[in-house]
Amino acid sequence: MLRTRGNKITWLGHSTFKITTPSGKVVLMDPWVMGNPACPEPLKKIEKLDVMLISHGHGDHLGDALALARAHKPQIVAIYEIALWLASKGIANTLPMNKGGTQKVGEVEVAMVHAFHSSGIEDDGKAVYGGEACGYVIRLPGGLTLYHAGDTAVFSDMKLIGELYAPELACLPIGDLYTMGPREAALAIRLLGVRQVVPIHYGTFPALTGTPAALRELTQDIADLEIHALKPGDTIG
Repeated sequence: MLRTRGNKITWLGHSTFKITTPSGKVVLMDPWVMGNPACPEPLKKIEKLDVMLISHGHGDHLGDALALARAHKPQIVAIYEIALWLASKGIANTLPMNKGGTQKVGEVEVAMVHAFHSSGIEDDGKAVYGGEACGYVIRLPGGLTLYHAGDTAVFSDMKLIGELYAPELACLPIGDLYTMGPREAALAIRLLGVRQVVPIHYGTFPALTGTPAALRELTQDIADLEIHALKPGDTIG
């Protein structure tokens, strides 16, 4: 059973999460909210935002970053090149970092880890270099450690992520085509050694065909594994 230590983790659909700490601080992971067709309408209005984390530059992850940054002025964690792009748009409070690094951001500790994916930013009809895609290991108040893989293929160094950071909860893409499908995500679970998993990046569009049921079928031999097949708007904790 997952103990969230008072943290509330809400899936807004696709790869977007809103995390509320016990003290009421709000962390948004991959800020695609207003334009996200999977996000329930009542949750598209963000009332408060303290920290924003961006995994890569594609519109279904970065999409509402500028609007939310201007409205709430959160601290923004991103790879160096995306931070530069945000600064070029007049956004302050960026906290650039790179893979392998860790920094404290308010109440949370954030480690940036590898992901296998592209990261171009669509800017005025052009593709702008957005550095490399990444994932994050987020240590929340009370010690809960969450791994958000971002958009990625499975890669053998997920074993190192498990050994270094020992995440209790992993948010893993399963949609296939643009990321891992269930077959690859099943191997990712084994490499990470994690027993609490939230499938993400599936079902938003017809092309994203992977399902939690397929992931369960491929991992039924893993003892004590719990796959949380959330609906957009559902909260853990």
